[in-house]
Amino acid sequence: MRVRRPAVAGSFYPEHADALRSAVDGYLHDAHYDGSPPKAIVVPHAGYMYSGPVAGSGYAAIERLAGVIQRVLLLGPSHRVPVPGLAVPGVDTFVTPLGPVEIDAEAREIALACPGVAVDDVAHAAEHSLEVQVPFLQRALGTSFRVLPLAVGDAPPNTVATVLDALWGGAETLIVVSSDLSHYENDVSAARHDRRTADWILAGDVAAIGPYDACGASAVRGLLTAASRRDLRVALLDLRHSGDTAGPRDRVVGYGAFALTSR
Repeated sequence: MRVRRPAVAGSFYPEHADALRSAVDGYLHDAHYDGSPPKAIVVPHAGYMYSGPVAGSGYAAIERLAGVIQRVLLLGPSHRVPVPGLAVPGVDTFVTPLGPVEIDAEAREIALACPGVAVDDVAHAAEHSLEVQVPFLQRALGTSFRVLPLAVGDAPPNTVATVLDALWGGAETLIVVSSDLSHYENDVSAARHDRRTADWILAGDVAAIGPYDACGASAVRGLLTAASRRDLRVALLDLRHSGDTAGPRDRVVGYGAFALTSR
C-alpha cells in the first residue's frame, strides 16, 4: 500500500492523536450552524492556532452529514511545487495522527480523464493546504468517507469546474476548497480587503477574485463556476484574521468560511 504520511503534524497542528482530537473537537463545539446541508464548503488552512476557529465554523456545517458523505473532493493550492493544472496523488492512503483515510481510486480515474489533471506525488508530499483539512474531516464525518485530494496550480476556472462537474455526484459527495484570504496586511487593511473578497465570493464574481485576494483563488473560482451552473447559494459563516484569533495585528492573514447550498 502506498501511503502519504503527515508532513506538518507537530507544526500546523498537534502531532499526538489525543491532543489533535481535542483541538478539532473544541473548534467544532465552539461553532454553530443551522442552515441547509452544504454541497461544498470553503475553509482556511493555516496553523490551527490561527485559523482553526474559522475552519471549525465551516466544518460544523457538515457534522450532520456523517454517514451520508461517502466521497470528499478536497481542493487546495499547491504552495511549494508548480502545477500546470491540477495534481492528484498516486498513493492509496492519506494518514494523519487520527488514522488513515482511503484515497478514492475511482474518483481519481475520473479526474484523470479530465483535461489538465495529472498524477504528481511531489506536489502532495509537503502540501499543508490539503493535509490540515483531513483531521477536521475525520472528526466531523467519522470513518465512512474516501477522499480525493487535488492540488490546484495554474488552472483556469473552467478547468477546475470540469473536474468538479465530472465528480459532482449527489448527496454522497462533498466538495471542500481550502483557501486563506489576504496576507500580511495590517488588521484594518486586511479586514477591509477580506470583506471585499467575501462579497465577491457571495456574489459568485469569479472574474474579480485574484491571487492576492485568496491564495486558493483558482480552486475558489472553479468551485464558484461549477456552482453557478447549479444555482447554488453561497453563505458566509465566518470572517476573521489571525489578529482576531492568536497573532499580532500588524501583519495578519485573513480567513473565511463559506457554505454552498441549494436554494
